[in-house]
Amino acid sequence: MDSVVKDPNVFWHQGYVTRADRNARYGHKSGLVWFTGLPSSGKSSIAHGVEKVLFERGVKCYVLDGDNIRHGLNADLRFSLEDRRENIRRVVEVAKLMTDAGLIVLAAFVSPYREDRQYVRRRFEGDNFIEIYVKCSPEECERRDPKGNYRKARAGLIKGYTGVDAPYEEPEHPDLVLDTEKVNLELAISEVIQYLEKLGWI
Repeated sequence: MDSVVKDPNVFWHQGYVTRADRNARYGHKSGLVWFTGLPSSGKSSIAHGVEKVLFERGVKCYVLDGDNIRHGLNADLRFSLEDRRENIRRVVEVAKLMTDAGLIVLAAFVSPYREDRQYVRRRFEGDNFIEIYVKCSPEECERRDPKGNYRKARAGLIKGYTGVDAPYEEPEHPDLVLDTEKVNLELAISEVIQYLEKLGWI
């Protein structure tokens, strides 16, 4: 998946305030933390929990949640392979703008295909990027499922649902793995915070 071809007559306008200026003013680095995993594995809960801890510490941060993004920016996209990739492409470009603005962006997306996640990493190549695999078995995810989507997918009411009739390709080299069948929400949040501290983001 490649980024959209740009018009040769369109140029980036560099402002007077740089990302480095913002990082220095805010007292922390900015970057993208990408949470991937099966539906109901715990991605959004962890991302929002991390956001709360960071916010309380005065860190500029924001969660880009897969479901929330589809209410507005990506409301025109469905769940075909092409639409899933366009979904990721748009989110990555928004995340790049937000990290330039000095924020730590916490993105919670199933993002089931390795190729798409590799695209995200490439777009942030040489930049602050963390891929976190929120690991959980399909059976446990289905047991937890608060929306009943697994059940709907098995009944044929939802087509192409990841973990039922669409694949999930596990990350081969994630930066951090959170096995939510072994660690509770509080511990998972703590592990992310400790990892950000270790890397010197905060």
